[in-house]
Amino acid sequence: MEWATSKWSEWGLSNLSLKEWIFFVFTTLVLTLALNFMRKFLIKKIDRFAASTDTRIDDMVLRCLHKTSPIFLAILSLVLMAHTFKLHAATLVILDKIGLVALFFQLSGWGKVLITFGLEDYFARRQGHLAVMNGGTYLSTYGAINVTAQFLLFSFLLLLLLDNLGVNITALVTGLGIGGIAIALAVQNILGDIFASLTIILDKPFEAGDFIIVGSMQGTVESVGLKTTRIRSLSGEQWVYPNKQLIESGVQNYKRMSERRIQFGFGLAYDTSIELLGEVPRMVQRIIEKQPKTRFERAHLKGYGESALDYEVVYHVLSSDYGIYMDTQQAINIELLKEFLEKEIDIAFPTRQIIVHQTGGALKDENARLPVRTPQPAH
Repeated sequence: MEWATSKWSEWGLSNLSLKEWIFFVFTTLVLTLALNFMRKFLIKKIDRFAASTDTRIDDMVLRCLHKTSPIFLAILSLVLMAHTFKLHAATLVILDKIGLVALFFQLSGWGKVLITFGLEDYFARRQGHLAVMNGGTYLSTYGAINVTAQFLLFSFLLLLLLDNLGVNITALVTGLGIGGIAIALAVQNILGDIFASLTIILDKPFEAGDFIIVGSMQGTVESVGLKTTRIRSLSGEQWVYPNKQLIESGVQNYKRMSERRIQFGFGLAYDTSIELLGEVPRMVQRIIEKQPKTRFERAHLKGYGESALDYEVVYHVLSSDYGIYMDTQQAINIELLKEFLEKEIDIAFPTRQIIVHQTGGALKDENARLPVRTPQPAH
């Protein structure tokens, strides 16, 4: 009996009368019920408000309210009332430690909500709609970022909790650091691909559906995974590239091209008249400007080739579609050939000139030259 009395006094329970204890329990229950009622009231109000607005902040607050634990509110009420009624110092220390543990779990829940919400909002803005991510293209990378961020948050809060509970965390942090370095060295190749995956997701050099060229391989990106990216080549097979290799080797992304700059040339025979040579650039310009979705840049007599007068033409196709480019180039080639035939302009082909010297008693004729044209395979 004396032991119980001494413990009752030590815990600070004997400094309140029975009436005060009843009032203490009553006010604690009332405060708990009031906080839970306020939580439910705010959830209903914000839920109606969020349905009529485009902002995402109210959605985030609503998720945090849903994640707020009634047990945390009950412990919070108990700690507040204990300090209000000024219980014994030893009792307050115990209740404060219980409150810290409850706060740790509650902060972990709120942090999880904020991390998930932030990542979803980021992917929704970058992808246009979250369904793109949920379709599987970026799901693995999204999950990796989410789990990693939550793990770091949980570790930080746990160390903070242990420090506030009086635990010496210096040795623990040192051990974790050494262990982390050892693990990182053991799986550095895997980590390199994972960080490269994060680079692809955040920096967006390409995404699913883009037509890219990597080295000598070209194809369409099918999916970006946590370690590898899968590309469907033009011949039909699937290529699997480590993400780190893609980032380091460089990628040509044709999907991002807004227009195509086209450069082509042709050669005219050397016996073409000067008047026609000057008219050809204007002819080319007129033919290109007749085509839809084109912008003419220049056409010039570039130089003197081995067997032709070389022209160079540059224009732009105002579309990234390869089919439109080929249709346009075909139309230009046909129109040019038609104009050349109408104006009797000869398109040059490779020729060679053979010089024959007459010897053996006959008079040498240095001017006797026989031009011979021999077709050469096109390059």
